[in-house]
This record gives sequence, C-alpha cells and structure tokens, in this order.
Amino acid sequence: MSGCLDTRLTALLGCRYPIVQTAMGWVADAKLVAATGNAGGFGFLAGATIEPHLMEAAILETRRLTDAPFGVNFHMYQANAGEIVELVLKHRVRAVSYSRSPGKAMVARLKDAGVVCMPTVGALKHAVKAVEMGADVVTVQGGEGGGHTGSVPTAILLGQVVEAVDVPVVAAGGFKDGRGLVAALALGASGIAMGTRFLMSADSPVPSATLQRYLQVRDPAAVIVSRAIDGMPQRMIRNELLDRLERSGGLARLLLALRCALAYRRHSGASLGQLLGSALKMRGGDGLTSAQTLMAANAPMVIQKAMVDGLPAEGVLPAGQIAASIDALPGCAELIESIVTQAERCLAELGQRAAASAQRPAAVMGEH
Repeated sequence: MSGCLDTRLTALLGCRYPIVQTAMGWVADAKLVAATGNAGGFGFLAGATIEPHLMEAAILETRRLTDAPFGVNFHMYQANAGEIVELVLKHRVRAVSYSRSPGKAMVARLKDAGVVCMPTVGALKHAVKAVEMGADVVTVQGGEGGGHTGSVPTAILLGQVVEAVDVPVVAAGGFKDGRGLVAALALGASGIAMGTRFLMSADSPVPSATLQRYLQVRDPAAVIVSRAIDGMPQRMIRNELLDRLERSGGLARLLLALRCALAYRRHSGASLGQLLGSALKMRGGDGLTSAQTLMAANAPMVIQKAMVDGLPAEGVLPAGQIAASIDALPGCAELIESIVTQAERCLAELGQRAAASAQRPAAVMGEH
C-alpha cells in the first residue's frame, strides 16, 4: 500500500517515502544519511561544519554504504561554500539544502547539473523569494522546530506556503510519526522533514551522555527559544551553558564568540580573512552586533561540545519541541518502517470513514 505515499517529493528525490532527514551539524554524517536512505527516506549530509576534503570523504563513504540518493547541506556564508558546491557537482549528488539562497546564478548552475535545490525557510516571504530564485522544493520549518526558527507554527505557515508556491512543499517542525506525516499531507505538503527524531536514533553519532540528556526532557516548555547564542532566535534544550549565557552580559558573550572563532579557524583551516568575510555575509541585513555576528558564524563549535565531545552541559542542545515526546532510540530502519506503517493505517481508516460517510446519505434517501 506504500503507493499512497508516493508524492511529488518522492518522484523528484528518487526516494521511496516522503520522509527527509535534515542536515544537523556534527550529527548528519555518512552513517546516519546512509541508514536513512537504505530505509527509504532521504538524508542530507551536514556540510557547514566540515572541511571540503572531509566532505568529499563523507560523500564517498555514504555512496559506499548505500545506493540510495542523498543530499548535501551548506550555508552560503561559510568560507568554503564554493568548494562544497563543486563537490556536489563533481559527485552528482542528488540534492542540496540551504537556509539562505546562494544566488540565482549558483542555483541555476546546480539545477542545470540536475541537482535538486531545496532551501529551508521559516517565513512565507522567504518561501516565495526562494522559489523566485529557482528552488525546486521548499522545506517550511515552523516555530516548533529546533535550531534557528521563526515564530509561526508549522500548520499555519505550511498552509500559507502551499497556497503561495507551485513547487513541492515539505513540512518541518513538530514531526515524529505516521500521524504527523498524514496530517502534513492533508495540509498540502509533499512530505515531512525531521531533525530531532533522527538525532534521537540508534544510528545517530551523538554520544550517549548527550542523547540521555535529550531523553530526560519531558516538558515541551524546557525546549525554549533563546537569542543568547548569536542574537537570533534558536530553539534548544535549556541547560547549564544556556542559563549562564542568559545571565551574562555582552562581554562574556563576546569572549565566547572569540573563543569559538579561533576554534573554528583551527578546525576548518580557514584564514582569519575568510572567517571575517563569513561573519560579514551573515551580518548583512540582520542587525546583529559584532559579538552576535561572530558567534553566528562560529556557533558550530559550541554545538560540537555536546554533539561530538559528549558534554551536554557545556554545549548547545538544538531540539524541536517534539523532543519532549520521544522516549526511545530506534534505528532508522525501524523508525521509518513504523512511520510508514502508521501512516498507511491512518490513511486506510480515513478512506473507510469517507466511504461510510458517502454511503450514509444514500441509505437515508432510500428510506423515504
């Protein structure tokens, strides 16, 4: 019965099910992406926190682990964005995702090479602009989603975007199961995208100490939106680092930003000029302070503390509100199978209800 889950998205990406694993920094590695693809979903490698030669190794490793298509994520403001794009073209990666458009010329170049361009947006105007710039698909993340997020709930934003654009729309923010998938399809989406649900899985590379911190969250109110990291709203699990930053002043945040910038320079191999250039690109139009701009450009190093080093009290814990309702860590195969099974069951039940409803008036009319 899986044919009922064939959508414009599955046709475009070449995956069996309209379920997308998002590109989370330090989390969306070759193993997670391949496990997602092998289970019938579509995964994105995180390209914003990795050097180009390691990105190429990740692409090749993913190809070794799966025959399924997959994508690569990057940010236009990262110093090596151009190199990441060249690797996508060289290795004929199926799709790219990004949060800010790399420009019409770059989008056209990717599209001409057969690469599906699939930006993530958090506002109606950004969705319309992305399509004008050439996007093939738009992922719409509502305020329930993790990491940088907007304030409009997914259901409202999704409805607005579906009405406004003519490309497939993917719903993100607040999804974890088959019921959510069916709800998104009913609202006009061509599929769902999940970050937190895949982060909290057996195929995730996140250290157990950090995963346990996620599992301990039981109140959605503990997954808050804060501007303390880089001046932009981010949804994350409240922890010791966040509490400290919320209490501290601008100087403490600037010092943290500088430490992160130096750490990111060592990690990425980027020059000081490249880092400053990345920060300036991010600053344009956002009205951020110098400290916020530095932090935004180098925030991956704060996330690394939790996602790589296994120190959940010392790093950022990006999460959607859905984290509070997740209490198990299944592998991608089990997770996606359960989503599909539940979605198909829901669709069958809805079909039966519709059929019964259609017959009822006829029966009543026959009695008179």
